[in-house]
Amino acid sequence: MEPQYERHCWDDVIGDDERLVMTRYRPRPPGRRPALLLIDCYRKVFGDRPQPLAEAIEKFPSSCGLAGWAALPHLEELLTRARAAGVPVLHTTGDARVGVPGGGVTQRAPVPGHDDAAGLEFVEPLRPREGEIVVRKSCASAFFGTPLATWLRDLDVDTLVVAGETTSGCVRATTVDACSAGYRVVVVEEATFDRSPLSHKMSLFDLSLKYASVVHTDRALQVLDAGPG
Repeated sequence: MEPQYERHCWDDVIGDDERLVMTRYRPRPPGRRPALLLIDCYRKVFGDRPQPLAEAIEKFPSSCGLAGWAALPHLEELLTRARAAGVPVLHTTGDARVGVPGGGVTQRAPVPGHDDAAGLEFVEPLRPREGEIVVRKSCASAFFGTPLATWLRDLDVDTLVVAGETTSGCVRATTVDACSAGYRVVVVEEATFDRSPLSHKMSLFDLSLKYASVVHTDRALQVLDAGPG
């Protein structure tokens, strides 16, 4: 008997060719020593309250609108469970320190009157605790130009549970680099988000084939509950 197909958010945007391609891939299962990596969970993408994207970007040009707020409970649950299990937790944010060069995370046009460095404080429910690593990055991937790989080796991590934003940008870039560096990667579907629903769905679909296991929150919690091994 064929195993039952697990439904995902991309089911309504892929066609027969993509479903055929799916049969040619087998994602690797997670390892035994996970870490939780939360990507760019700062104020500038959430804003100060839930608002539709068209309203939120007036004050917060980098906002993901309601998508971020829908993901927030899942992000909180992952963080709570990782801490309870003694799993290493790492957070990324933008590097806005004076004198730090960087090519910019994206090609987004500057907005007059807005400071791109503003809003990089973490949203309160996801604020790092003392002892949790904060990775400051100036490009999309959390690995590019940062000590992340060194820190992960020191922590003896073999699996990254990745969540945050944006699915098509920093989450994707970090996941590809993590896979290239030999890590098992678990991307949490409900705990990632993007300002474009289509980009979110297709990025998760593509990552699920080539670079990661894309799982629902309940499965990611099981990986974290297994502890640091």
